[in-house]
Amino acid sequence: MLQSRSFVKKTKKGKVLKVVREHYLRDDIYSGSPLDPECDQDAVKLSASAPHYLIVDTNIVLQQMDFLEHQAVTDVIIMSVVLEEVKHRNQSIYQRLRTLCASDTKRFFVFANENHKETYIKQDPGETPNDRNDRAIRVGTAWYAQRLPQMKIYLLTNDADNRRKALGEQLDAMSVQAYAKLRTDTPELLDLVAQFGGQDLTDDPMAVDGQSSAPVANSGNQRGAKRKRVYDEHRPMSDIQNSIKSGTYHQGALRVSRFNPFEGWVGSESVGQDILISGRIDMNRALDGDVVAVELLPESQWRGASAHLPQADAESTTGVEEEDGDDPEGGHIAQVAPGEHLDDALPQDGALGNARPTGKVVGIIKRNWRTRGYCGSLQPQEERGGRGAQGVLFCPVERRFPKIRLQTRQAATLMDKRMVVVIDSWQADSMYPAGHYVRTLGVIGDKETETEVLLIENDINTSPFSPAVHACVPPLPWSVTQADLADPNREDLRHLPICSVDPPGCKDIDDALHVRELPSGNVELGVHIADVTNFLLPMTAMDDEASIRRRRIDMLPKPLTEDICSLRSNVERLAFSAIWEMTQDAQVLHVRFTKSVIKSQAALTYAEAQSRIDDERLHDTLSMNLRTMNRIAKILRKQRTARGALTLASPEVKFEIDTETHDPLDVGMYQTLAASLDEAVRPEDSYFNKLIRIMATRCMTQAVYFGSGEVDPPDYLHYGLAAPLYTHFTSPIRRYADVLVHRLLAASLGLAPLPESARDRAGVHALTDNLNTRHRNAQMAGRASVELHTLIFFKDRTIIADARITRVRANGLILFVPKYGIEGPVYLTKKESSKNQDSRSSNHVQASTTASNGTTADSQSASSSQDEFVLDEDKQMVMSKDGRRSYTVFDKAAVRISVEETFGHRRHLQLMLVDRSTLPVSEQMS
Repeated sequence: MLQSRSFVKKTKKGKVLKVVREHYLRDDIYSGSPLDPECDQDAVKLSASAPHYLIVDTNIVLQQMDFLEHQAVTDVIIMSVVLEEVKHRNQSIYQRLRTLCASDTKRFFVFANENHKETYIKQDPGETPNDRNDRAIRVGTAWYAQRLPQMKIYLLTNDADNRRKALGEQLDAMSVQAYAKLRTDTPELLDLVAQFGGQDLTDDPMAVDGQSSAPVANSGNQRGAKRKRVYDEHRPMSDIQNSIKSGTYHQGALRVSRFNPFEGWVGSESVGQDILISGRIDMNRALDGDVVAVELLPESQWRGASAHLPQADAESTTGVEEEDGDDPEGGHIAQVAPGEHLDDALPQDGALGNARPTGKVVGIIKRNWRTRGYCGSLQPQEERGGRGAQGVLFCPVERRFPKIRLQTRQAATLMDKRMVVVIDSWQADSMYPAGHYVRTLGVIGDKETETEVLLIENDINTSPFSPAVHACVPPLPWSVTQADLADPNREDLRHLPICSVDPPGCKDIDDALHVRELPSGNVELGVHIADVTNFLLPMTAMDDEASIRRRRIDMLPKPLTEDICSLRSNVERLAFSAIWEMTQDAQVLHVRFTKSVIKSQAALTYAEAQSRIDDERLHDTLSMNLRTMNRIAKILRKQRTARGALTLASPEVKFEIDTETHDPLDVGMYQTLAASLDEAVRPEDSYFNKLIRIMATRCMTQAVYFGSGEVDPPDYLHYGLAAPLYTHFTSPIRRYADVLVHRLLAASLGLAPLPESARDRAGVHALTDNLNTRHRNAQMAGRASVELHTLIFFKDRTIIADARITRVRANGLILFVPKYGIEGPVYLTKKESSKNQDSRSSNHVQASTTASNGTTADSQSASSSQDEFVLDEDKQMVMSKDGRRSYTVFDKAAVRISVEETFGHRRHLQLMLVDRSTLPVSEQMS
C-alpha cells in the first residue's frame, strides 16, 4: 500500500521547498510476541510469561532512561515513531535506547508502526506534529491490545492530556510514577523516577483500570501550595535571541570556581572580557558549563572577585524543608599541578579588588547537565518514620554543583554510601534542583569506591569493550607476515640496534630508539612508534570507541596494546619510524619518515638504562648507544634552552602529571623570562627558585590541539618548548591525537589515503575540541587520584610539615607544602581562627616578618581572636591592624596537616599554622 507524505522546508538560502515522499505500508509487520499466532518465530523478542507489556511515549524515553535501564523493566514495545523522534532530539539517549533494543535480556522490541497499514495515521488538519505522534502511539497501543487480548498492555506517559485521551479510548495508561508504585516487587524503581516540574504525576494505580481518582498527596517535585519564588524566571528564548542581537544580553558559557561555588565567570566576545557572576541568585539556576544569556548590571554594581578565602566549614546543613537562604561558602585544599591553583576558575588579569563587568543570568541557552550523573552522598538528617519515600538532599563531591533534592525509600541504607544522581529539573521556587537516584557506588571512604567516583566525575570511560570492538582486533597469536615484509611502503629495519626504555612493568611499549654511526662520521638517530593505525582503521567500531575515549584507561583492547602493537624485545613488530641524520654536535642534516618492520633488541627499564650509561666498564653496543643518545639529548636540551625554552617545575608527588604550557606572545619575551627565572634565587632559601618556577608554570596557557587550517601560522608556535611546530606522535596506543597525526602523516607521504573525516573542517574542529576536553579530564582525574591517595595517607594521622606562603587574602593565607605537593588555606580572621590555628601551641602561631635586607625572620606573637587583618595587594602582604603580625608571599611557615570530614561526607585536608620551631631542623627547608 502506497501513501505519499509532503512537507515544506526552508533551504540555507531562504527558499521554501515542498518535498513529497512516497510512504509504503505493509500488513506483514510482526508484533514480536510469541502470543501472536501470526508472528514469525524469528521475529519474537517479547516474553510469553511476562505479566504485562509496556509501551512508552517519546518523553518517557527522553526523561526516564535510568528507569528504563533498570533490570526489572523488561518487555517494552518501542514504536518506530518514538525511535525516530528520540534520534532527532537526543543522540546520547538514542544510543542508550538502541543498546536496550539490542539486549536479549531486556526484551525491548521496535514495532514499525509507521509502516503498518493498520497503525499508520495521517496528520489531521490543525493537529500539531506532537499531537499526531501521541495519537499514533495510542493507535499502536490499541492495536496491541486487540492483537493480544490475553496480555495486559500498559501505555506509560507523563503527559496528562495524552493519558486522559488514552483512558477515554479504553486503554490502560498511567504515569511512570504510578507504574513504579505498582511494582511492589521492586520498590527501588520509585527512586529512579525522574521529577520534572510542570508534569502531572499525581495519578495513582487506580487509573490503570480506567477509573478517575482524586489527586494523591504531592511528593517529589510537586508542591501542595504555591511557594515563594527564589529565582527570577528565565526569559523566553525568542526574547533572548533578539536581545543578544541588539547587544542587551551577552552569550557565553558559565565557569564556576572549583573552590568558591558562589562565584563564576561568563566569557563574552561581545563584552571583550569575562563577566563576573556573583552568588547563586544571580547565577539563576545555571550550572557550570551551561551556555547562558547574561544581562550586565549597572556599573555602580560592578565588583571584583572576592579577596577572601571561602569559609572552611560554612556549607549549610540546612534541612530539606528549609530553603530560605543561600548556602554559605566553603573552603577546600587541592592537589597542586602545573597550570592550576586555588583561583583556577578566575581570570588572572588585574587585582582581585578591581571592579569588573558584573552581570546576572537571565536565561539558559543550552543546558550542560551531565547525563552520566553526579557523584556524592546524602546530607545527614534525622531518620523519619514510615516506609514511604522521603525527601533528602544530595551533596555532590564536586563543590561547583549545588545540592540536589530527591525522593528515596532507601535513605537509611544510603546514608553511608557514595551514589550517582541525575538532575531532572530546577524550578524557580526551589533553592535546589530536583533529581533522582541512579545507582550506588559503594561505602564512603572505600578506596575502590572513591576511585570510581573520580573516574565518573572526570568522564573517564572504564566500561568493557563491546564484542564489535573486539572483533576489529586480529586473533592471537599474531606475527608479521610475508605480505608486511613485501609491502613497498614499509622498510625492513630489523637489522638496526633498536631498544626501548620504559617504566618497570610496562606492557604497552609504543616507542623505541636506535642510534648508529654512519660511514661519513655523522650519526643516525631513529624513533620508532607502534604502527597502531595499521590495525585501527577509520570508520570501524574500534575507531569510533577510541575517538570517544581519547585517552587510556583504556583506549584500545589489551590484546592490541600489550601484544600486537607493543614493541617488545626480540619480536618483529610494525612501526612508524622517524629517522634523522645529524652531525656529532646534533645539527640535523636530513630527516625522513617511513612505515617499517622492526625487531627490538632490548626492553629496558629506566633504572637499567641509567645503570648502563653510568657503568663505564660496559662497552657493549647497547650501552655505548645509550651513552650516545644521552649525549645528543643533552645537546638538544641545551639548544632548546638557548632558544628560550622554559625550565619549569611542578610539585613532586607520586603520580607524574604531564602538562604542557605555552603563551602566544614573543620568543624574546620568553628568553627574558627564562633568564629571569634563572636569576630568581635567595641564598638563604634553596627551595625559592623551584617555587618560583612552579608558580610561573601556573601562569602558562594550556597547550591545546587544533586543526592547522583554523589558526594563523604564528599561533602554531609552542613557546614553552621554543618550538615553531609541535604535535603529539609517540603514543598512539594511549592517545587518540597521535592516531590522527599518524593518519595525516601517512597520507602526506602517499602511504595511505586521507581519511574522509580529515576533509571536514567542522568535523576536525569538533574532534580537537573533544580531544582537549578529554585531555583536561584525564589531567583532572590524575590530580584527583593524587588527592585521594593523599587523603588516604593522612587518614588517622597528623603531621607537621614545612610550608611556603603562595598567596595572601584578606582573611587568611594560602600555603604550599612541598613535601606532599599540596596547597590549601589557613584562616586568620575571628570566625576561622578556632579551626585553623592549633590550640596545642599555647595559642601562639608562627608569624613571619620580612627584615630590611629582604630575608625572612621567624618570630612569635599572640594569636588574638579579635585580630583584624588588612590586605595590601601591591606588597602581597596581609597585616593585622595593630601591626604585630604580618604575612607575605614566599614567607616560610609550618603547618599541621590532618583530614577533616565536613557535612555531606566531604573529606579534605585541613592546614593549621603552628610554631615553626616545633618542626625538627631536618624537616625545615633551608
